[in-house]
Amino acid sequence: MPPRSTASAPNSIAVIGAGLAGLACARTLAQAGRQVTVFEQEGHVGGRMASCETPFGTFDHGSQYFTVRDERFAQALATAPGAAKPWSANAVRVLDPHGRVAEAALPSREKHFVGTPTMDAVPRQWARPLVDAGAIELHTHVTRIERDALDARRWQLQTSGPDESGHVYSGFDTVLLALPAAPAAALLRASSQSGLSKAMDGVEVAPCWSLMLAFPNAVHPTLVTLGPQWNAALSTHHRIAWLARESSKPGRSTVERWTVQASPAWSQEHLDDDELTVIAKLSKAFAEVTGIRAEPSYAQVHRWRNAKTLKPLGRSMLWDGGRRLGACGDWCLGHRAEDAFVSGLELALAVVRD
Repeated sequence: MPPRSTASAPNSIAVIGAGLAGLACARTLAQAGRQVTVFEQEGHVGGRMASCETPFGTFDHGSQYFTVRDERFAQALATAPGAAKPWSANAVRVLDPHGRVAEAALPSREKHFVGTPTMDAVPRQWARPLVDAGAIELHTHVTRIERDALDARRWQLQTSGPDESGHVYSGFDTVLLALPAAPAAALLRASSQSGLSKAMDGVEVAPCWSLMLAFPNAVHPTLVTLGPQWNAALSTHHRIAWLARESSKPGRSTVERWTVQASPAWSQEHLDDDELTVIAKLSKAFAEVTGIRAEPSYAQVHRWRNAKTLKPLGRSMLWDGGRRLGACGDWCLGHRAEDAFVSGLELALAVVRD
């Protein structure tokens, strides 16, 4: 029989997922006086607001930047001083399949921000009070949501850890899923809670392969950067949707580094390819687009199975007040980091009001 943890205080809430939506939701609830426990499958918070550490510097292999359009998001960012800085990515180019500029984007008044010194700086600061309160369980995969064996009015969570050990967390009044749409729907169906999952049926989210390349030998007294003289570009190449020079971002190492994000269609078609094949194909496309044919000292890929929302839910969150189950995520509104924040915030506010 697996060990049992209880969370039997009134207004005890489980939040599954510690990405931007989950943290926005959890911290709002905690500030409203609710007892919150966050469950995260990975060993860190932030979700796609992540950076990959390498000997040549970091790569923002998930979210490349974020914008600030909602005043509530701006206010939340102000609580994490120094964790985000503007990035001069406004001079984005739109490139044809051969790397020629097909369209030069007009100067944008909208600022682009990145986490500093790494992309997860904002979520890590937001998570700190929850961590200090012992309210985040990392390396904890929730496998099933079910009625509490001791109190049918409440919920309990079946979980597994990295060593496949099972654990039961019980006594929750409310369970909120801050997961990508597909895993959230799968967990609800596995838990015989298909009512909420049916609302997600129309949501479409594409995967993304991210390629990370480092060229440390590009440093030269008369050469500031290698290849093109722009920091970021959209691409119409069938393999590539986005390219960015990581070394152009504030607080980063000056070693010449590029992140290349594959197009949604290509990522879906090659979702199960082995990593060496993906590196070879995306590296070839990178050379075609940028003209950089030097051999990188570092080349690695990361596969995001749930990356870009193609068809959002169309409302900010899902909330079933009768069952006290809810779901949030960027997929509710779009694919921006800000969409994730707004979704998590508005789900928390709905719970508090109910």
